[in-house]
Amino acid sequence: MEKKHEVKTSVKDEGLIEKRRHQMIRAAVTLFKEKGFHRATTREIAKEAGFSIGTLYEYIRTKEDVLYLVCDSIYNEVHDKLSQITSQNDTIEDLKTAIRHYYRVIDDMQDEFVVMYQESKSLPKDALEYVLKKELEMVGIFHEILVGCIQSGELELTEAQANLYAHTLVVQGQMWAFRRWALRKEYTIEQFTELQIEFVLSGMGK
Repeated sequence: MEKKHEVKTSVKDEGLIEKRRHQMIRAAVTLFKEKGFHRATTREIAKEAGFSIGTLYEYIRTKEDVLYLVCDSIYNEVHDKLSQITSQNDTIEDLKTAIRHYYRVIDDMQDEFVVMYQESKSLPKDALEYVLKKELEMVGIFHEILVGCIQSGELELTEAQANLYAHTLVVQGQMWAFRRWALRKEYTIEQFTELQIEFVLSGMGK
């Protein structure tokens, strides 16, 4: 298993660490979206977050640490939402519920998804490897649901098809973040979600 990247801090209070890092993530997403990772500075992140540069460096060591925290927060949120669904009844309805939960997370974290995919290449090697592993875990959640549906007789797919559909579901959801400038003119998130569900299930023969 890929070891979780460690973001070093000199603060011992876990509650305060979580609070400050959440503020940093929100500030960083705003700045990275506006200026890009390389042009934004840690001083600007600290100012946007509402504290001094000295305080910022009590919770992180580098700007790459902040980018990593952005990526990790996305995967944690997605995992928390979807892990509740994986051990239900192995039905098409479970799959639909998982898709709806996932697309709602994307709608709630649109800026974070865009920043993550635009800037994750700037992460150090160990952090990038961890983030990519988390991406595959997200695909794995959908794959597990699809396999359950196959085993229960709800779907007839090969292993290769189930694997590809799992990747497809993840990417189709992320399209809402990347193409929102066009999609939001035509659809609500609910309309987008239901049409995507209809589209992918028709491909599976349902």
